[in-house]
Amino acid sequence: MAIGSGLGAQIGIAAESTYGTFVAPAKFIEFTKESLVLKKTTAQSSGIAAGRLMALSSRRVVTQREVSGSLEMEVTNKAMGLLLQALMGTSVTPVQQGVTTAYLQTHTLADTWGKSLTIQKGMPLTTGTVTDKSFLGCKVTSAEFSCEVGGMLTSTFEFDGKDCDETQTLAAASYPTMSPFHFGQLAVKSGTFGTETALDGVRKVSVKIERPQAVDRFYANSSALKAQPISNDLVKITGSLEMDYVATTVDDLHTSDGATSLVVEFTGANIASTYYETFRIKLPAVKVDDAPPQVDGFGVIKSTFNFTALYDGTNAVAIEYMSTDTTV
Repeated sequence: MAIGSGLGAQIGIAAESTYGTFVAPAKFIEFTKESLVLKKTTAQSSGIAAGRLMALSSRRVVTQREVSGSLEMEVTNKAMGLLLQALMGTSVTPVQQGVTTAYLQTHTLADTWGKSLTIQKGMPLTTGTVTDKSFLGCKVTSAEFSCEVGGMLTSTFEFDGKDCDETQTLAAASYPTMSPFHFGQLAVKSGTFGTETALDGVRKVSVKIERPQAVDRFYANSSALKAQPISNDLVKITGSLEMDYVATTVDDLHTSDGATSLVVEFTGANIASTYYETFRIKLPAVKVDDAPPQVDGFGVIKSTFNFTALYDGTNAVAIEYMSTDTTV
């Protein structure tokens, strides 16, 4: 029996071969918070019957079913590949580095058609019995990565899904030995793409990637369930840099509206040879939206610069992930 509280909860994920068709989870996520729920749309008959003062229970119907919610977690040195693939859209095969146990995943932007997940949630009753909710057809609609002084690299993945199945067998959770990426491993670099240099003064960084999709594709002959969402707008990537005013580098970019390449990189323990556990976001063209520093007291001048990432016409936005994972 499991512990009858959140301590006994689990999240397992698996890539689906067909949108909305259950696949038993083989990877398990160490999460900090989740909000995945089944949403249903109902309609109630309003027919008038002589003397009847309340609507009939038997005349309420479910006209739509869908899933929404999020997963919050620390970004770790293992088991992140499936989520990154579902976010970015590229089908990734980890590439072995030399003859070592280090494998590099390079996730570049692509259409996310066909990239859906089964997410199975185990929720313990107070008795210790764990109930199963398997969310099918889960598509990543956005993800945000953030890290600040003294903290972990955290992430929030938002999902849209097709349905919830409570008839599946709960998979037995197992977890590899993992470590989180954190502020002590963080490097923020800017400049010309491929030759970026360290950007001083950064106290906090966040990057959000949004994948707009038509999530309202409810049609006849589909038993109140939606068809797979389709990308219906440009990818939006935004973020912020919270900085002490140690130099005018970012302030000058705000003034000129010039572009710079931005790299947010976490380097962990050595895997083998010259290869290290790595989580790296590469944004080849970033423009600073606001705001220039202001003096608001006697302390060190600080500012939060919000930015938008754009396509530079040549280089792709990418998330690089180095680990010992041989598969995503």
